[in-house]
Amino acid sequence: MDKLLNDFSFGLFVWQTLLFVLLLLLLYKYAWKPILNAVDDREEGIKNALAAAEDAKKEMQNVTADSEKLLKEARGEREAMLKEARELREKMMANAKEQAKVEGDKMIAQAKATIDGEKKAAVAEIKNQVADLSVQIAEKVLKEQLTNKDKQLKLVDDMLGDLKLN
Repeated sequence: MDKLLNDFSFGLFVWQTLLFVLLLLLLYKYAWKPILNAVDDREEGIKNALAAAEDAKKEMQNVTADSEKLLKEARGEREAMLKEARELREKMMANAKEQAKVEGDKMIAQAKATIDGEKKAAVAEIKNQVADLSVQIAEKVLKEQLTNKDKQLKLVDDMLGDLKLN
């Protein structure tokens, strides 16, 4: 350090100081301004990017909330549609059962009517057959009784006797 103080030259010091100041001015004009501008631009870009990220985050939250809302609405609509479909199915089943019951009752009534008609026809047929048989039997009995003259006279007398009594 002593050597530095012994070799000190004031002129050299002034020149070195002047060159240092000139170097600082040149650096300020050509290097520091562009560097500072670049740093400022970068800082501004970072602020803008952060603001954009914050806006995107808010928009994403809004979109998420909207999608949740739409999802809830869709679920509600789905439930309403399922409920309506169930009610419609039950109504259709009830109508089908009622219609089947009505058709069954109608078929039963038709069967009963058919059975009654056939029963009446059968009874009438039986009556006709009984009447025919009765007439045939009576005819045979009367033929046999009328073939004999004595029997005929006795039958006529009996009939006249019955008429007088009534």
